[in-house]
Amino acid sequence: MNFLERAIHRSRTTLLIMAMVIIAGVAAMRSITVEGDPSIAVPYFGVVVFSEGISPEDAERLLVMPLEFEVRNLEGVKEISSYASENTGRLGVEFEADQDIDQALIDLREAVNRARSKLPSSAEEPVIEEESTADFPVLMVGFASEMMSERSLYYLTTDMKRKIEALPSVLNTQMYGAREEVLEVTLNPKALEHYGVSPESLMGLLSRNNRLIPAGNLDNGNGRFSIKVPSVIENASDLYDLPLISADEAVVTLSDVADIQRTFKTRSGYSRMNGRRAITLQITKRTDANVIDTVAEVKQLINDAKPTFPQGVDVLYSVDQSIFAQQQVDELQGNIGTALCLVMIVVVAALGLRSGLIVGLGIPVSLLFAITILYVIGFTYNFMVMFG
Repeated sequence: MNFLERAIHRSRTTLLIMAMVIIAGVAAMRSITVEGDPSIAVPYFGVVVFSEGISPEDAERLLVMPLEFEVRNLEGVKEISSYASENTGRLGVEFEADQDIDQALIDLREAVNRARSKLPSSAEEPVIEEESTADFPVLMVGFASEMMSERSLYYLTTDMKRKIEALPSVLNTQMYGAREEVLEVTLNPKALEHYGVSPESLMGLLSRNNRLIPAGNLDNGNGRFSIKVPSVIENASDLYDLPLISADEAVVTLSDVADIQRTFKTRSGYSRMNGRRAITLQITKRTDANVIDTVAEVKQLINDAKPTFPQGVDVLYSVDQSIFAQQQVDELQGNIGTALCLVMIVVVAALGLRSGLIVGLGIPVSLLFAITILYVIGFTYNFMVMFG
């Protein structure tokens, strides 16, 4: 007796297995990660090194070339692309597709460490970044307003960035189009001359009063706690009241010799959405997160916060990957329904109602079984899987 004959003679067992497959498939369908495109592990890495105050030509000669010399001798390197700009040198290193990614990363780190001694002493530590298809943003959110000040819009966007990053499915949120807020100190030459304070001594004083000073540890029997002296400038009042010297039985503070105001750094870039200047948040999901659910959670969070926004703030969306993923899922489900109906019509016409129902149920059950296997082995529900 072969497998099919046993299944026919033990119909109750067969129906029980089919019911278990359906239940497991529905549960897997609700839990499996949905993506527009599959997450492909590409052996591609980026190496970035910064050095303040050097030109693009010097960046190529002093930063890029030493790195290239060490990296190009690595086994399995397919292509190296380099870029030099002001203060920055970048390398893009692509390995052969059959290279082990972990081993390639180890080899690249060793090569960068060998090149570190050839870099200028002013250069910062090189940063190695692994590139992946999962690093692309799933949504971009822009906040635009012609009525709000730049500072108010910056505060609002920063607050929303913090809330979005708190979502479990969100990996990272990058802000674009916003200038970094700074405290600007404008020295008064006449006041400096009057009190006998030099700009150099003032700069040294500011530097010494803006650092974190460790003060040892405190052991109370239940544990050890680190103690630090609070000496970091955090707000404008810390600068206003910063003592400089004593003169005529009075303490001269920084506010006596300088004008202090809160402002922004010089703008180095812009962000525009739908032709409007905006502050943009670029949102990246976690690898195991569902793109449709992630985007829905972000939009729901923003919609819940909208009533608290000042008047005139518009929220703009772009690069919404959930739309494409949802369309693919809907099309697949529609195709399955169409195929099931056509098969049922043909089979029922040829075999009769009872036999036709049994054969027709094989299509959705097979699909649910396949989705269960995909979920168990860790695959995502993406375009390639749907096509297969």
